Amino acid sequence: MENILEIRNLDIFFDKFQALYKVNLTLCKGTMHALVGESGCGKSLTAMSIMSLIPKGAKIIGGQIFFQNENLLEYKEKRMRELRGNKIALIPQDPMTSLNPLYTIGNQLVESIRAHNKVSERQALRKAKEVMNLVSIPDVDKKLNFYPHEFSGGMKQRIIIAMALACQAELIIADEPTTALDVTIQKQIMDLLDEIKKEFGTTILLISHDLALVSNYADQISVMYSGHIVEEAPAKEFFRNPLHPYSIALLNSLPKRNPKLKLKTIEGSPPSIQEQIMGCRFYPRCDYCKLDVCDKKEPALTKRNFNHYSACWIK
Repeated sequence: MENILEIRNLDIFFDKFQALYKVNLTLCKGTMHALVGESGCGKSLTAMSIMSLIPKGAKIIGGQIFFQNENLLEYKEKRMRELRGNKIALIPQDPMTSLNPLYTIGNQLVESIRAHNKVSERQALRKAKEVMNLVSIPDVDKKLNFYPHEFSGGMKQRIIIAMALACQAELIIADEPTTALDVTIQKQIMDLLDEIKKEFGTTILLISHDLALVSNYADQISVMYSGHIVEEAPAKEFFRNPLHPYSIALLNSLPKRNPKLKLKTIEGSPPSIQEQIMGCRFYPRCDYCKLDVCDKKEPALTKRNFNHYSACWIK
């Protein structure tokens, strides 16, 4: 399979504190790759680094990010602006942060299309209607004149996805795209992303903490803990045979179909960015920990079997 994006040994610091540690991530063209883990583990920071939108105070001090064989970290800001929303699009957690409350949806779609394509306003309007139909927004001619506040949360997400389709983005970064949506709408949004992947060959990086949701859609899964990728595998293999103790603990904490079974929790809390831990950063919470090695040396992400990687001394 052809790779569309490859992150190599990415290190990011906030001041003197390290937030990401040698992150490696490869996305294959036309697949949905899920990056999962608890809040604050570095998922969104990894995603934002692809678009050079890391927060103020953060600094990339090592690594490379290749998109279609070009290192994005060597791009000037002007070139990155041309890339954002064109070849790489973002679906944020809160679509209101991407939709201007002062302009109609039609105005915003047309502006977005014309910013990335040399087309007339009439052509852009026709394209806007086309992509709104693609994402199943009813009564398009009327809805083009609506303002963002007149749409539900699910419809706002559809508008953001429509913008990505209008500019024919080859990579969509979906950062917790179903946050604050009810279960029915969550499924609709995920079904829509899945259809886009299959119909247009679009690559999707799905950022999520919801393993139950991810299990139904992802082709590949990477698990992140405290700034490290600790496991990576094809989705079916991951759910059939998780290797890293953190992955096992996450899956064991999911609600079971049998109501008599008690939920298992992961003891303790993830370390803060300021906390210095020798060895594996998960060892203070790990059920498999062997202190003669786990608290002394950090394990590398190692191939265990065909396309399955884990960073653990035991597993």
